[in-house]
This record gives sequence, C-alpha cells and structure tokens, in this order.
Amino acid sequence: MTIKTALLSATAVFALSAGSALHAQDLLHPIGEGDFSWDSLQAFADKYDFSGESMNVTGATTGDDAQRYRNLYAYFEQATGATVEYSGSESFEQDIVIASQAGGLPDVALFPQPGLAKDLAANGTLVPVADPDVMVEKYAAGSSWRDLGTFPGADGETDVFGLFFGTDIKSLVWYSPEQFDEGGYDIPETQEELMALSKQIVDDGGTPWCIGLGSGAATGWPATDWVEDMMLRTSSLEVYDQWVNHEIPFNDPRVVAAIEAYGSYALVEEFTPAGPSVVATTDFRDSPDGLFAFPPECYMHRQASFIPIFFPEDVEAGEDYDFFYFPPFEANAELGRPLLGAGGLASVTNDRPVTTAFMEFLATPIAHEIMMSQGQFLSPHNDANLDIYTSDTQRQLGEILTTATSFRFDGSDLMPGEIGTNAFWTGMVDYTTGADAQSVADAIEERWKSIQ
Repeated sequence: MTIKTALLSATAVFALSAGSALHAQDLLHPIGEGDFSWDSLQAFADKYDFSGESMNVTGATTGDDAQRYRNLYAYFEQATGATVEYSGSESFEQDIVIASQAGGLPDVALFPQPGLAKDLAANGTLVPVADPDVMVEKYAAGSSWRDLGTFPGADGETDVFGLFFGTDIKSLVWYSPEQFDEGGYDIPETQEELMALSKQIVDDGGTPWCIGLGSGAATGWPATDWVEDMMLRTSSLEVYDQWVNHEIPFNDPRVVAAIEAYGSYALVEEFTPAGPSVVATTDFRDSPDGLFAFPPECYMHRQASFIPIFFPEDVEAGEDYDFFYFPPFEANAELGRPLLGAGGLASVTNDRPVTTAFMEFLATPIAHEIMMSQGQFLSPHNDANLDIYTSDTQRQLGEILTTATSFRFDGSDLMPGEIGTNAFWTGMVDYTTGADAQSVADAIEERWKSIQ
C-alpha cells in the first residue's frame, strides 16, 4: 500500500511510503484533522494498491469548479497510489459522444444530468456499476437514486449505470424572516397551509408571491419546475416517471391537474405584484427582488438552491432571507416528502479494477465531505457529517436532502429537447397568459406524438 495509518495520540495520521504521489500537507485538509470521516478513507486505503497506474475522468466542470474535483481526487491518489487526471470541457456532451464513436473514452465520465448517460448506456458505451445497490444502502431516499441511474443497456436489459455525486435542490420557497415575523406568519408544513398563508397575506394587504418566467430564449422554464413539483405532490413516483417517459400522454388528467395546481398560485391576480401577464415577462433573476423591498412587494419565491446568487449583494442569509421546503399536500400524505432537483452522474466506460475502486471511493462519506467542505455541493449520503458544510444555508439544504423520502430529476430536462426545452416552456407561458390547462397540455401532447 502507498499509505498506512498509525494512531498517534488520539488522531489518525497516515504514514506515507516512499512511493506516495503526494504528501499529507499537500492535501486540502490534512488527514486526521477536523470532523471528517477519516476512518472511511482508511478502510478504503487498506483495500487497494494501484501504485503506478493512472486513470482519467472528464466532465463539464471547468475553472475553479474543476479544481474542487482535483482536490478530491488527491485523496484517492493518496490512498491508492494511482494517478487521476481530470479534464473539463464546456462541450463535454458533444465530446463524449464523439469519443464513444471514434475512441478515446475516459475511464469515468461525469454527466451533468442522466439523459445523455441513458443514451450512451443503450449503445454500449457505459459499463454497469459493480455495486448496483450502493446508493440504496448509503443515500437518503436511496431507491430513488438507483432508479434514476437505471437504464437499458446495449442488450436491452436494465442495469445501474452510474453513481450520483452532487445535487441541486429545487423544491424550496425563499422568504424574508423579518417580514414573516412582522406579519406573524408561520412556516407552512403542508400545501393546504401554504395556500391559507397566501390568502392571509392578501387579506392583510400584502402580495404573497414573486414569480418570474422570463429567461431569454428559455422563457417559461421556471413554471415547468412548479408543475413538476406539483406532479410529485399529487401523483406517485411511478406516474411521474411515466409522464417524463411519455408512457402516459402529456394531456393525462393528472398532468392537467398539476398544471392547474401551479395556476392556483400564479394565476390569482392578487397573488403576484402585477398579475399573471407580468409574471410571464418578468425575468426570473429579477423576480425575487420584491422580497427585499420596504414595504415588501411580495413575501415568497419558489426557486432552486442557486437563486441567492441573484439576490442583492448586501443581503445576508439567515437575516435578510431564508428558505423552507416546498411542502406536500396533507391530503396526499402517503406520497411522503418528495424532492425535485438535479445532480451529476458518475459513470464508467470500463471495468478496470482501478476504475471500479474509484467508483467505490465516490461512495464513501469522506469523498462527499471533502466536496461539501469546498461549498456548492450538496450530498444525500446518510453518513456524511452535516457539520462539514461551510454555511448554515448549505447545512439546512443538506438536511432537506437527507430527510426527503424520494427524489426526482427535473422532468423537462429528461424529456426530448423539442418537448422539455421547447413546447413545455412555451406552453407554460401560454397558460400563464390566458390559455386553459387542457388546451396547453393537448398541444404539447400533439407535438410529442409528431416527433415519435
């Protein structure tokens, strides 16, 4: 082995052999220091020695974000003696398809979302993971993660073709704690309470919601997230998956009902600062600004975990803004606490022992904690220490992720591009500006059938 652990004092410290590629002080966090799960790294290191071997990983992440991954991979190198080369490209999706046809595949590919991985699994580019149940055993809502990584292979048989590593959360409502306190408003635990709160704010002379669908050529996508969240709160996971895969039509009554559930907030004239027509044209990046006006122009904003980057520079998390989980319907309690989001899928193109071990490394608590410690990374790993998160906001997001009973990807990202990033977007704009839900769903269904 390239490293061994000696217990010095009360701290586990790794003793390096002469063949080690790195010294402990070169690592982002010295081994044995801090509340990291060092024992999981030690257990992994005890199993493998790949001294002199190398492997390569590629993905869409570049710049400072890519360095975070290199910081992580240094621990794999330290534990095994192998060398890992990471290369990122903004044209990753095109590059990996070309490599699948012309050769030069990486050992591991990091897919920003699983749609392309599904295609490459079907043509034989990807190899099933060695442990198909690892996410079930180690992740909150683990069967959801395994299901999301399960695709038909080249032989038509389904298998698990990746490990999810890093996620984003979309089922969130942002608000101003100060404004809630002044209004005497409590955080709603159910959709019924959320609707009652919205009406109460109107009765008190306020406006409950900031909603904006504008996004240039992508205008309409924020409304698709609303509909997807509503689908998860009104129908089973099986129905959601059938909808995304077009195993039920887009104009199924359950889909129409989810669109109308979005409309129960967005189409009520008094629920937004200037009514539905302005909702459709307000840029999503500008729409939460009303939370910070005095008096507030609106009290709540449903959006993903990335939205604070568009908040005013002088506002502070926990003081000027906070968030809560977009709640389920009390009437549908059997559906649990579903979570909508996105995440990266690590997949392998071969079954080399070093590649298989690398995937095992990504499933350890320490791998998740090293990424958590660098910010902008959320983990569903049950054994990762939440105290490692760099802020209270990240920690709270992590708690929402690990207490979810199920997780599903943004459905529009998984649909064919002509539907998910075209007809669905424009259809939601049409609905928000006056078309009825049934007509919108019918039109999208006709469009989907026309491309099959």
